[in-house]
Order: sequence, then C-alpha cells, then structure tokens
Amino acid sequence: MNINSICVCGAGTMGSGIAQAAAQAGFATILYELNTTILEKARAGIENSLLTLTAKGKINAAEKERIFKRIHFTDDIQTCLADVFIEAIIEKPSAKIALFNQLAELNHSECIFASNTSSLSITHIAEKIQHPERVIGMHFFNPATIMKLVEIVNTNFTNRQTTETIIELSKQMGKTPVLCKDSPGFIVNRVARPYYIESLRLAEEGVSEFAQIDLLMEATGFKMGPFRLMDLIGNDVNYAVSCSVYEQMNNPERLKPSYIQDEKVREGKLGKKTREGYYKYN
Repeated sequence: MNINSICVCGAGTMGSGIAQAAAQAGFATILYELNTTILEKARAGIENSLLTLTAKGKINAAEKERIFKRIHFTDDIQTCLADVFIEAIIEKPSAKIALFNQLAELNHSECIFASNTSSLSITHIAEKIQHPERVIGMHFFNPATIMKLVEIVNTNFTNRQTTETIIELSKQMGKTPVLCKDSPGFIVNRVARPYYIESLRLAEEGVSEFAQIDLLMEATGFKMGPFRLMDLIGNDVNYAVSCSVYEQMNNPERLKPSYIQDEKVREGKLGKKTREGYYKYN
C-alpha cells in the first residue's frame, strides 16, 4: 500500500511528536485534536522544535518551512481523511474504538488504524472496529521525534498487508520497527515493569531514597535512573501502564503498582510536565 498521508489523533506530547516526525519524513500530515487549547499548544511546540533544529544546523530555514507547512492542524474530524491514522488519545479503549469507527465511516476501505497505546490490548480494540484486519499497534516512545524504536503490535485479526505497510512506514519515518504479538505491555513495558516496581519497593521499605537509587542505577550504565525516567514519561502515564499490565497479568504480587506513585498521581505531581514529581523542576 502506498502511503501519502497520515492523520495523528491527539495533540498531546506523543501525538504532536509523532506528527512532527511524520512531517519531517515528508508525509502530508493532519494533527487532529478536539481541545483547541491543546491544539494551539502543539502548533507552537512543533514550531519551536523546528526552530531549535534550525538553530543547531540540523535543518535549514527552507526545510523548516516545508516541514511545518506539511502539517494541517484541525479540530474538525470531517477533515480527517488519510491513508494511515495513528491515535494518541486518552488511554481508554472505548474512546479509541469510537474514534476509529467514526474515522472508518469517513475514509476509504483500505486505510489503516494504528494505536499508540502503551499497554492496552490491541485485540480488544480491533474486535470492536468495522475492519479489524486493518487495526494494528504502532507504539512510539517519548520523545517521538528522537527515539528510534517503534513496537509494531499484531493481533490475530491483523492482515499481512497492514503489518508490512506499517513496518515500511516506520522505516520511512527513520524508525526501527520491532514486530511483536499483542500481549500485556507488549515487549518494552513488560520488561520495564520490574525496573520501576522494584525501585519503588526499595523506596517504600525505606532501603534507599529516590535520588540515591537513580545515582546507583546510572552508575551501572543506565542512561536514566527509574525515578528520573518516570518523571520524564509522566507519573500518570507510567502508573496507568503499571496498573494495566498488573491487571492483564492476573494481579501478580511482583507487579503490584506502588502506593507511592498512586499518591504522586493523586497529588498532581506528574513529573516534568507539572514541574514536580519525584524531583522539582524549574
């Protein structure tokens, strides 16, 4: 399938990053968001990001203009016509299902629906969509403009053309696609849970403090300690993934989410995006 246009749904951190990555790869890109405040924030954020790339000599001024002009910002779903849709909206299956079905009514019969969910079941989403064979997981990592890995998540419904198209699209976007079957947490978030959970257990038990654990892990070769990384990802996002994997794995004690992170979320201390999490930020 020849991909000419991409529509990214959801203009938060991940959605705006994916849209920028798509535009930088040369694709006509739509960034759809119902909340106009968030949409305008994404517009400004992408423009600032491109200005930074220009200042660093990564792109020239003419390239910056061409990339930015490839992105159409909209709050009108009727204008969302594309070959591939990548959703990065709220982590609720019902919202994702409703969005994809609405888009299916507006678009041609071969368009592909990709979910950027971190841990929700792609199968559960696909089985509620009009054409489940065209539904797939396309899990980017933050920041989407920089991180190379993309998890391509197949279900038993996904057909070969959809898989091959999304693998090729990932490569065209300069990413490294890794194919996996739908399972709790896919690969990365399944493997990463013990890194976060065990670190939180040490803090719960008073064995060590957040900063000390981070320093020790970074000294052994990890680029970021667990608490610094959770603050970067967002404690709300990280905690939601932990809860999702825990529930889908039938509540094993070793993966039980921490009350510390639950408290951070309830207090609104989500990390860098709220200027306070495990650390404070200016």
